[in-house]
Amino acid sequence: MIKLSFFILGSIIGSFLNVCIYRMPRSESLVKPRSRCVHCQKAIKWYENIPLISYIVLSGKCSACKKPISPRYFIVEFLTAALFVLFYIKFGLTFDLLFFLIMLCGLIVATFIDFEHQLIPDTVSFGGLALGLAVNAFKGRAIFLNSLSGAVIGGLSIYVIGVIGKFIFKKEAMGFGDVKFLAMIGSFLGWEKTLLVFFLAPFFGAPVGLFLKLRHKAETIPYGPYLSLATVVVILWGEKILIKLFYF
Repeated sequence: MIKLSFFILGSIIGSFLNVCIYRMPRSESLVKPRSRCVHCQKAIKWYENIPLISYIVLSGKCSACKKPISPRYFIVEFLTAALFVLFYIKFGLTFDLLFFLIMLCGLIVATFIDFEHQLIPDTVSFGGLALGLAVNAFKGRAIFLNSLSGAVIGGLSIYVIGVIGKFIFKKEAMGFGDVKFLAMIGSFLGWEKTLLVFFLAPFFGAPVGLFLKLRHKAETIPYGPYLSLATVVVILWGEKILIKLFYF
């Protein structure tokens, strides 16, 4: 029953994250006006805005103009719902659950904005960085220093890779948005897990990047989504991965 409640809560939060993903890059208010069809600008009725269900009932089309609604809306709602359940299973009803669910929301927003616009909003990176450091400061000096180290090491690691890449390829290899984003992640995870994110992300991003460059001649590849994916993996299974790495 609790898992179902978290799934429903996650889908509702996911619906709001969709608003953030669409409006934040356009510098629009997250509060008003009401949600509208991006094609015909018709206001969406409340019963057409029920997470997951409305998309299925409407067959992924606007009820007024019949033009397709981006599948991203359904994907974000379902992904957020599923991850809310996984995070509940991992942390239980604890403060850490709330802490990492807030982080998760930032990761999802950053991921889908980066996919579409190839940028990560400073609101997510700097806001998350401040929150991560502030919350960990209340947990004690050692935890705060670990959080601060994670932020510094996270940002520096991406920055150094960007400098090396620029020297080798004679063009920008890593955006500064990724530097700020991994610094934010580091403030939540601490330095050990942040390094794990740093080394895991290329395993997710490299195959996709290679495919896009060879198939679609893509000039730039958003890296934020793979940092986010690696972060979720580390949050859920990071301890087991580190133990195995240390053991071997």
